[in-house]
Amino acid sequence: MEDRIVEFANVLRRNGIRVSLSENMDAFRALGLVGVRNPLLFRNALRTTLVKRAADIKPFEELFDFFFLGIGQAIDALDRRIMEELGLTPEQFQKMLEQIQRFLKEMQGDLSELTRALLTGNQGELERLLREAASQEAADGPQESFRFTPYTRMASRLQLDRVQSEIERFKAMLQMLAENGEDLQNAMRYLDERLRDLNRLLREVIQQEQRKRGVEPRDYSQRSSLADKSFAFYTEDDIRRMNDAVTRLAQRLKNRLSVRRKKAARGRFNVKDTLRRNLQYGGVPFHIELDRRKKTKPQVMVLCDISDSVLNASRFMLQFVYSIQDLYTKVRSFVFVSDLGEVTKVFEEHEIHQAVETALKGDVIDVFSHSNFGRAFELFYKNYFAALNSKTTVLIIGDGRNNYNRPNDWVLREIQQKAKQLIWLNPESRMTWGVGDSEMPRYAPYCDVAEECRSINQLYKIVDLIVP
Repeated sequence: MEDRIVEFANVLRRNGIRVSLSENMDAFRALGLVGVRNPLLFRNALRTTLVKRAADIKPFEELFDFFFLGIGQAIDALDRRIMEELGLTPEQFQKMLEQIQRFLKEMQGDLSELTRALLTGNQGELERLLREAASQEAADGPQESFRFTPYTRMASRLQLDRVQSEIERFKAMLQMLAENGEDLQNAMRYLDERLRDLNRLLREVIQQEQRKRGVEPRDYSQRSSLADKSFAFYTEDDIRRMNDAVTRLAQRLKNRLSVRRKKAARGRFNVKDTLRRNLQYGGVPFHIELDRRKKTKPQVMVLCDISDSVLNASRFMLQFVYSIQDLYTKVRSFVFVSDLGEVTKVFEEHEIHQAVETALKGDVIDVFSHSNFGRAFELFYKNYFAALNSKTTVLIIGDGRNNYNRPNDWVLREIQQKAKQLIWLNPESRMTWGVGDSEMPRYAPYCDVAEECRSINQLYKIVDLIVP
């Protein structure tokens, strides 16, 4: 039981509940006093010793049910559903199970343990077999994860093909008995339902095991598909889920920067100053010199193309930059199609999601005109170039498609010479740069970084470039 408690504590940790080793010991001592026979006392003892915060009580209750009761509860629910569909009382259902057990003894050939437990309604044995398979899968690891799904691997481990063939063979035997006058209509329906139930149970077990590892199965697949999906193909539902992705990415970067700044506060080892100070000791470093120069927060200017072709990418970047704006001394944002407009005050006066919608819907500039990067760059140079300095990072999000207008790439040259860095994120494939009206071959040479950024996963890889 101690191993199970340790495993359960690990499950709690993986799901965000902080459990220390001393609290594990408290749980052992509490269970030594109350025992494990009373389910209510067992649950209360673990909750009292392992949970510190009121916010963790609900996830603890859910994980307790998953870990200690999950498969058993699922089996009970399936049995109740079958009884309702067959219209049987518990007594009649038990009588039918005894009848099936009697026929199984008459059946020629060996049956697998799983088939026998499934058909006779042996809940304890069925739960044991499923748990053992899940434990073996977790211990071995998903070696074939790129070729097979978790369901396929578990089905192979449990030999579901054999179970299905054995049930079909048993069903054929019952059909022969029914022809001889036996009333086996409910038993035949029971076999069909039981095979479906095994598939449901298997999926339930897989989801429970994933939940124990801190993964929400359905949500994880949605996040994965969203992370790889091109911004250009986002649906309305994807845009809503994008807000969560922005929050997670921003928090991840803040945590990373927090660690970096703590290290910087301690100081970096300065080799030259250390050697110079210790010359009197023959170069033996009795006194260590650290470089504690503080890094000043940079400024950032964001220019977002909000034409239809890149609208979702610009939406994402505006939300992201303003989610991490406390990392900068100042954030100024501009949107453009042909005209250029500043939307900094919109973000200062409104909640971030409302501000993004206001910036993109056409209240600031005419969003129905044709893209003209050259004109937008010229307007930026005329009205805002003086605000640039050596601490400014300029971030441009756009596809570089200029509708064959003057590119005015000289503006980027001037920006690169004056600003700290110029970064261009293009939501089009690099293969299309320079094709048709794309001016990226003209713009890219003046950028410190010019990268394809079509999805959240691609942004993850290059996001360090825009973090101070």
